[in-house]
Amino acid sequence: MVQWQKSSFSGGGDGDECVELGRQGSEVLLRESDEPPRILTVGTSALAAMLRHLQADASGSPR
Repeated sequence: MVQWQKSSFSGGGDGDECVELGRQGSEVLLRESDEPPRILTVGTSALAAMLRHLQADASGSPR
């Protein structure tokens, strides 16, 4: 059974607007709490690249 962890950027409370992260073997699982059956499976290097991309967009840094 996958244990899901809510993103710290999702804010407080128990609302349905958050991203959750889980792990299964060497893969990372992502889902939105408002649609739990829809799960995105990614490798750790792909997740790291996505997070770098999102962080650069948030800071306004050029890619």
